[in-house]
Amino acid sequence: MNFSSQTSAAVKASLEKALKRYASKGNQTVITDIYLQPKPETGELVLMNDDDEVLAVVAVKEWEQEHDENFYTSAESNLRRVLTEVQEAGRLDKLCLMKPYSFVLVDDEKETIAELLLVDDGDTLMLSDELLKGLDEELNAFLKDLLEK
Repeated sequence: MNFSSQTSAAVKASLEKALKRYASKGNQTVITDIYLQPKPETGELVLMNDDDEVLAVVAVKEWEQEHDENFYTSAESNLRRVLTEVQEAGRLDKLCLMKPYSFVLVDDEKETIAELLLVDDGDTLMLSDELLKGLDEELNAFLKDLLEK
């Protein structure tokens, strides 16, 4: 289920409210990621930092009483789209958050479901599944070879 334009605007406003706390203050930097926790039973989206401090809460009408098994998949695509719009509007450019930092989708137990957006300075190498494919086998072969010698 896609967000309505009103819901997208409300989520953007909540993100901006949460990020005001991290408006650039000279050379001071903060190390944290931002966690987005959808709550389908209440229809809320909770934004938190690394210390589980609630930064903002917004009601998402589309999530009220949502019991779909694909809930997190739908939430991920909608939130990723909103975050991309916020980033493209330049709202993430002047924060005192140390790069790289992420916006992470989490479940009720605060387990990571997906990384929605990574904000970096362009120097960070991201390890993708394609890059890591076969790494376990290569490491096991290397270790076996090393132990045999």
